[in-house]
Amino acid sequence: MTDPIADYLTRLRNAIRANRRIVEIPASNLKKEITKVLFDKGFIQGYKFDDSTAQGTIKIALKYNPSTKLPAMVNIERISKPGLRKYAKASTLPRVLNGLGVAILSTSKGVITDKEARSLNVGGEVLCYVY
Repeated sequence: MTDPIADYLTRLRNAIRANRRIVEIPASNLKKEITKVLFDKGFIQGYKFDDSTAQGTIKIALKYNPSTKLPAMVNIERISKPGLRKYAKASTLPRVLNGLGVAILSTSKGVITDKEARSLNVGGEVLCYVY
């Protein structure tokens, strides 16, 4: 597997399209940080890190609207890829859906959203867009 973050996002996307409640993903430190950001922003219902195996797994409980059964994440899109990395300065950080979505960045301050990066005045690698 050449791009584990793309695999992580694809597993989330496929689980949402199949209306699954829980998805299990192989763990890494970057995936754990992305999961924490998704939870903090309300895109997933919960998560659990399971370190019983050598690599470990992440169990993510997906969030759906109870009345309409629509998922909280409509789209999740990989931006920076191994073949073409995308970086943004603090002054040119992207706005996803005019502020309704979230761009997840890897910065010197850790994995944070675009809004947090603007307030800290830091730039970094744009990992993905979520809305």
